[in-house]
Amino acid sequence: MRTVGQLEDRTYDYVIAGAGSAGCVLANRLSADGRHSVLLLEAGPRDWNPWIHIPVGYFKTMHNPATDWCYKTEPCDGLAGRSIDWPRGRVLGGSSSINGLIYIRGQREDFDHWRQLGNAGWSYEDVLPYFKRAECYEGGEDEIHGGNGPLRVSNARARLELGDMFIEAAENIGIPRTSDFNRGDQTGVGYIQQTTYNGLRCSTAVAYLRPARKRANLAIVTNAHVERVIFEGKRAVGVAYSTRKGPRRAVAGREVILSAGAIGSPQILMLSGVGPATHLKEHGIEVVHDAEGVGANLQDHLQVRMVFRLNRPISLNGKVNNIFRRGMMGIQYALTRTGPLTFGASLLCAFARSHPAAATPDLQWHIQPLSAEKPGVALDDFPGFTATSCQLRPESRGRIALKSADPRDHPAIHPNYLATETDRRVTVAGMKITRQIVGAEPLAAVVEEEMTPGARCTGDDALLEAARQHSQTIYHPVGTCKMGTGPAAVVDEKLRAHGLEGLRIVDASIMPTLTSGNTNAPAIMIAEKASDMIVEDAKQGAG
Repeated sequence: MRTVGQLEDRTYDYVIAGAGSAGCVLANRLSADGRHSVLLLEAGPRDWNPWIHIPVGYFKTMHNPATDWCYKTEPCDGLAGRSIDWPRGRVLGGSSSINGLIYIRGQREDFDHWRQLGNAGWSYEDVLPYFKRAECYEGGEDEIHGGNGPLRVSNARARLELGDMFIEAAENIGIPRTSDFNRGDQTGVGYIQQTTYNGLRCSTAVAYLRPARKRANLAIVTNAHVERVIFEGKRAVGVAYSTRKGPRRAVAGREVILSAGAIGSPQILMLSGVGPATHLKEHGIEVVHDAEGVGANLQDHLQVRMVFRLNRPISLNGKVNNIFRRGMMGIQYALTRTGPLTFGASLLCAFARSHPAAATPDLQWHIQPLSAEKPGVALDDFPGFTATSCQLRPESRGRIALKSADPRDHPAIHPNYLATETDRRVTVAGMKITRQIVGAEPLAAVVEEEMTPGARCTGDDALLEAARQHSQTIYHPVGTCKMGTGPAAVVDEKLRAHGLEGLRIVDASIMPTLTSGNTNAPAIMIAEKASDMIVEDAKQGAG
């Protein structure tokens, strides 16, 4: 891996800003045939922290400034004026190195809807081959799953009595059991699939960069903060970035590719003079291209956390809080790569409809066999578990805006949660269904008390207020560089920036609408598909 000093003033065919879920994929695919030189820039460090690679280690890496951008939202009216944490990975692998490891692609209808919005080539049938190309599923290849890709996908390596109880209780209220949420129809409840292999996290840094990092035509620079895209007229010709040794420039002979995520990519664009002209002028930034959609269309899944106290010690709280039991879990993991340390953010999931009239599931549950005041802090001193529900397709739209022209300043994040009646209605319905599941056998027999928001919280108005007080992001921001046509779109169906040349955006920011589930798998798919489009354009002399 070359040093920063050797990279200075060099020209590369492709300069990629951001070594996250998408950037690592691009770096591998674009350098694979040896014909093109690639520079991959990452603001964070290398992924040496051992907690990155132990699945349960997200408790140690999230909210940790060594690996997390530690963003915070602006106060949000929909959350009773609260400002909440928005973790995003700042390390090789990006959020794939600190996320909950859940592998869920979304529903067939999500991608068909993208196509219906005018994005040719993005229907479910179009994107399925790229999901498969990325994946190495432990169950082997079939018509849905891939068996030879870089990204390892495994079934849960442990089961818990509490998880089995939740599944049976959900079945008893009409939610069917499933063993695979990735077959196009998500309806059901079951244990999740994870981006793990042999009990270790499989981030995109592990899956895509490790096999590629010794290629002579690939340079990877960490601790490199991209500040802006350099334009000559309307053409992107490179990037300006800073390192511990000072400012640097990298020249792109073919394309600059932004893969800095739904927060970073629009921020870099605006700092570069691409965005709403009035907003840029407020911060003294010269306008290169007036693009009103940059930073707009922000969407996220809001999870409503409900915590339940158990009358038996069948959750992980007691094990984690007891030094001897914690040590035994560590020994189990070290010897067998199984047990609680292989758990991601959730043990199991469920998908269901908020109302029989809903065409497809519009609610998702994440079930954690533990409880705490909020994710990433010390566990409660009583046996408990957490059931979170989230509306899958929110109508509310927020935005990313600059606070200043200083690249080191975090942007203003306005999530605008619960801004529509549909969002509020579906959110409350999710809480009610959670109570139905918990009130069904065999779970009802072991639940002693609802701690949050509490059994006294009844009625739609009270439940909505509880949602405002006790909800958090589920870490799925998308949409701020929307793919499509019209003045609100930032990129076209080939992810080329409208009105500009030599600039592409490849990450979750291009999603026109949020997928129905966790967003890491779709972000990887986007990069797989983009790599083919970039290579094809290079063959045709475009880009």
